[in-house]
Amino acid sequence: MSSHLEILAILTSAVLIVWLFRRLHLPAILAYLVAGMLVGEHGLALAHEHVDYEHFAELGIVFLLFTLGLEFSLPKLMAMRHLVVAVGSLQVGISLIVFLIIALFLGQSFASSLVIGGILALSSTAIVIRQLSETGAMKRKSGQIAVAVLLFQDVAVVPLLIIIPMFAQDSDTSMIYALLFALVKGVFVVGILLSVGKWVLPRLFNLVAQVRTDELFVLTTLLVTLVASALTQWFGLSMALGAFLAGMMLGESQYKHQLEADIRPYRDILLGLFFVTVGMKLNLAVLFASPFTMFSLLIGFMLVKILVIKSLAIKAGEQTKDAWASAIMLAQMGEFGFVLIALATQVNILPPDIASLLLGVGVISMAITPYMIDHARQMGLWLSNEQPDDTQELSTLPNNNELKDHVIICGFGRIGQTVSRFLKQEAIDFVAIDIDPLRTTKAREAGENVLFGSSRQNELLEAAHLSTAKLVVIAFGQDKQSIDVIQKVRSMSPDVPILVRTRNDDQLDALQEAGANQVVPESLEGSLMLVSQVLSLTGVPFSRIMRRVQKERKNHYNHLHGFFQGEHTDMSPDAIDRIEFANAIIITDDSFCVGHSLKSLNLQSRRVNVVALRRDGVEIEEPEDDVILKVQDTLVVRGKPRRVERFERYMQEGR
Repeated sequence: MSSHLEILAILTSAVLIVWLFRRLHLPAILAYLVAGMLVGEHGLALAHEHVDYEHFAELGIVFLLFTLGLEFSLPKLMAMRHLVVAVGSLQVGISLIVFLIIALFLGQSFASSLVIGGILALSSTAIVIRQLSETGAMKRKSGQIAVAVLLFQDVAVVPLLIIIPMFAQDSDTSMIYALLFALVKGVFVVGILLSVGKWVLPRLFNLVAQVRTDELFVLTTLLVTLVASALTQWFGLSMALGAFLAGMMLGESQYKHQLEADIRPYRDILLGLFFVTVGMKLNLAVLFASPFTMFSLLIGFMLVKILVIKSLAIKAGEQTKDAWASAIMLAQMGEFGFVLIALATQVNILPPDIASLLLGVGVISMAITPYMIDHARQMGLWLSNEQPDDTQELSTLPNNNELKDHVIICGFGRIGQTVSRFLKQEAIDFVAIDIDPLRTTKAREAGENVLFGSSRQNELLEAAHLSTAKLVVIAFGQDKQSIDVIQKVRSMSPDVPILVRTRNDDQLDALQEAGANQVVPESLEGSLMLVSQVLSLTGVPFSRIMRRVQKERKNHYNHLHGFFQGEHTDMSPDAIDRIEFANAIIITDDSFCVGHSLKSLNLQSRRVNVVALRRDGVEIEEPEDDVILKVQDTLVVRGKPRRVERFERYMQEGR
C-alpha cells in the first residue's frame, strides 16, 4: 500500500473511532490507540511502515511536554509541597520499587524491570484532571491530593526519559557514572535554557507581539520549542526534556495562555498520531493468548497503587475517606506510560510481548477510569466506613428557625454572596447552598445561613425549606448544572419562581424550557449597563433609558441576540449550535423574493428573525409583515448559522 493510502487509512479510522468514543464519553486517547490497533500490522495491516510516522509522532510528545512545562510553576509546587513531597514523591518511588522487584522475580532483566516499574507507577494526568474539572471534584480534598501526586509524577517522567536510552548504550561505564554525567550535562543545558529564557525570550516575544501577526507568533512558539528540544538532543538528552524546560521558562510570562492556545492544535494532532503508532504495536493475539495474565496484572498493579497512595495519604495526615478516594482516582496507567513503552521498545529494552501486554492493560485501566473517578468518593466512604460527609453538620442550618418567604441561593461564590448582601440590607431571609466545604465553613463561621452540598440533592433543597421559599436564585453560571437544578427544583416545587444567572445567551432557550422564569445572561446585562451609561452621557433622559432597558429584559433581550461574525468567532461544532448570527441579505434583480411580502416568506416556520430593512439609505427597524421587498433592499436577519444560510438561499432561489 502506498504511503498516501496508508495515511488515508490512519486518518479515516482515527476520525471514525474518535467520533464513536466521544459519543460514548470515553477518552480520545483510547480512540487513537484502538485506531492504531485497527490499521496496524496486528490488525487489518493497512499501515505497515509505521516507523516513518514515529518521527512525526515524537513531535506530539515534544509539544505535550512543552504545554506541561507551561503549566508547571514553582510557586504552585511550593504551595502544595507537603502533599507533593509526602505523597507524590514517595508514591512514585515506592510503587516503582515494588513493581521492579515483582518484574525481577518474574524473570525480567533489570533494565526491563525498571521500565515496567516506571510505566506502572505513573497515572493519567490528562484523564484525571479533565474528569475532576468536569465533576467539580477538584475542590475536594481527595481531588487536591490527586493533583499533588500527578504534579510530581509529571516531573518524574523527565528523569525516566533520560534513563531509558542509557540502558541501550553499549558502554563499559557504570550506570551511576552515566547518570552523573547526564546530570552534569542536564545542569549545563538547564543553565543555558534558563538564561536564554530570562534574558532573550521575553525580548523576542515582545518584538513579535508588537508586529501583531498571529502567524508569526505561532511560528516563533514552534521555533522556540523545537530549538530547545534540539539543543537537549544534541547534548545526548531527551527532546522532550528541552521542550519541558522551554515551556517552564515561558510559563511565568504574560504570553503563557496565548502560547498554550497556539501550540494546542499541533500538540493534539501529533499526539493523536503518536498514540496511533503506539496502538499499531498492540498485539491482540498476545492478549487473547493470556487473558488471565492480563487481568491478573491489571488488578494487581491497580491494587498496589491504591494501597500505596492510601497509606501515604493517611501518614501525611489526610482523612481515611479522602485517602481512599484519591488512591482510587489514580489507580490507572497514564499516557506517559505509553510514551515510556514506545521509547523502551525503540531501544530494544522491552520485549514486544511484554510491551503489548502493558499496552492492553493500560488501555483497559484508562477505559474504566471515568467510572472510578465518578464513584471514588462513594467507594472511599464505604471502604473507610465513615459518614457520608465529614461536613455533615454543614448540611443543616445553623439555626433551625422555620423559614418562610425566603430566597434560596444555589452557589455561594462571588455573585451569590453579592446577592446575599443586598438581601440582608432589605431584611429578606435567605439560605445558600454551596459545594465548596472551605467556603461553607468560613461563611457559617461568619453567621451566614449556608448549607454544604450539591443543589441537585433533594435532601439539601428540603433542608433549605424549598416548599416555603418565595424565590430560587441559581448563581453559579454553569448551564448544564443549572438545568439539572432547575429540573430538580421544578419536580419538588412546580410554582416557585426561578432566576438563573448564565454567562451568555447560548443556552437561554434551554434554561427557559427547563423551567426558569427569568434568565440573566451576564454578557447581555453587561451590554445593557454599558448602553445605559452611553445613553446617559449623551443626554438621553434617565426615564427613557430605564424604559428601553426594561423593554429589552421583557422581550428576553431580543435586540441583543445575533451578531456579525468575525475572523476569530468560535465556529466549532459545539458553538455553532448555540450562537446566533446577524446576516445582511442584498436583494438583486434575480432574487426570488422580489415583490413578495415578509409575511409570505414564512419567517416563523424558517425560525429566523428580521432585525431591520434598509431601503434607499433609510433603516426601518422591525419592519411590518406586509412590507413588499424591492430590488436593492437589504434585509438584516438573525438566527442560527445554518437556518440563516438556508433562508438566504430561499430568498435568492426560491427553494
